[in-house]
Amino acid sequence: MVSEARFLSNTLAFAQRVHAKCGPVSRGWWMFGQSVYLMSAQANEMVLSDRAGRFSAKHGWERVLADLFPRGLMLRDADDHRWHRRLMLPAFRKEALARYLEAMTPRIEAAVAQWGAAGNLKFCPAIKRLTLAIAADVFLGTQLDSEIDRISADFSDLVAASVAIVRIPVLGRTYARGVNARARLAGFIRERVAQRRASQGSDLFTQLCQARDEAGKQYSDEEIVDHLIFIMMAAHDTTTSAITTMVFALARHPEWQDRLRQEAQRVGTALEPGCRNGPTLDDLELMTDTELVFKEALRLYQPLPTIARRALVDVEIHGKRIPAGTPVAVFPIQVHRSPEWWSNPLQFDPERFSADRAEHRRHAFAWSPFGGGAHMCLGLHFAAMQVKAVLLPLLRHWKWSVPAAYVPDYAYAPIAKPRDGLPIRLVRV
Repeated sequence: MVSEARFLSNTLAFAQRVHAKCGPVSRGWWMFGQSVYLMSAQANEMVLSDRAGRFSAKHGWERVLADLFPRGLMLRDADDHRWHRRLMLPAFRKEALARYLEAMTPRIEAAVAQWGAAGNLKFCPAIKRLTLAIAADVFLGTQLDSEIDRISADFSDLVAASVAIVRIPVLGRTYARGVNARARLAGFIRERVAQRRASQGSDLFTQLCQARDEAGKQYSDEEIVDHLIFIMMAAHDTTTSAITTMVFALARHPEWQDRLRQEAQRVGTALEPGCRNGPTLDDLELMTDTELVFKEALRLYQPLPTIARRALVDVEIHGKRIPAGTPVAVFPIQVHRSPEWWSNPLQFDPERFSADRAEHRRHAFAWSPFGGGAHMCLGLHFAAMQVKAVLLPLLRHWKWSVPAAYVPDYAYAPIAKPRDGLPIRLVRV
């Protein structure tokens, strides 16, 4: 349990200490069981690309997520995973993203105006509220504030329960709250499935209810429940983490904030409060400097610091044999700060992702915040779109800062975020 506590308290320090002492392959206690730690770009490639099907995502994550996020895409393998992912794919294509962008823009405008009027706020809970409201709207088709508040509370309890050490509901209050929250969310979705199957709509919920493969097969009611709960969690929590990190980095590096502001002023249509003419996907594609900062933020503080698998056959990596049946955990959080692949790896330097330098291309899996292979994050383009859509009006209308001596205390697990919520001060440009 010592390794468990150290992993949860500071995942980055834990990974760096283990790698310095034991190298890229070692054994320890990870997420409620014995595991092999793999900390190299080569290991990321072997485990995440996995063209030969030697590792199971389902059996890697089930000891952590099976009770709370059962049968989501992360807990499916091989043909079963491919079928479920393929049926979901149209909901994340460009045409769907354009509809989501149009729907989320008014909420973003209103939220940014509210933040600016407040002047001082804790940014992480504020952006979490916004990303959850967006997810509830474009994924669930829910717009009532009362429902969004209830959904938000349930998702917070659900995510907290995913790393609870005591995992018996009658004994572990954190875990019990998560289990109860999951039951409420499932009930909320389940009672609306029949109506969504018979209706027309552009939200993800309706699309999943009506999706069919070439043979006419569709998701069952329970599969829709499972997928929506998992997608809602992944969509709002990981994007919250990424935007929070970017806002902190831009507060610490005002030269980059000014550079992105100049870019934002050149892109798209002015987003004044109440204006319905928001940015298009083509507008957001022009935000190339913002893309550099996004990638660097994900390098330094990727939302998910480790990725779990279980070996299905005997494998060998770095000269070490891993027997079939062994749980393994790759640690992108350590590889992302390795001097083997990155110049001055602890320094905030978005230019490292520029075409001229392209440090992320020194190895295909030196940078892997979205995973890789068949389980590459399905929502990565949605995440990038939402990040740019939020930053565009924020940069145009506001400057922000943190206190001169401020250093955030980051919690890396289950999702990276500053423990104090990231206090910022905004002033009008």
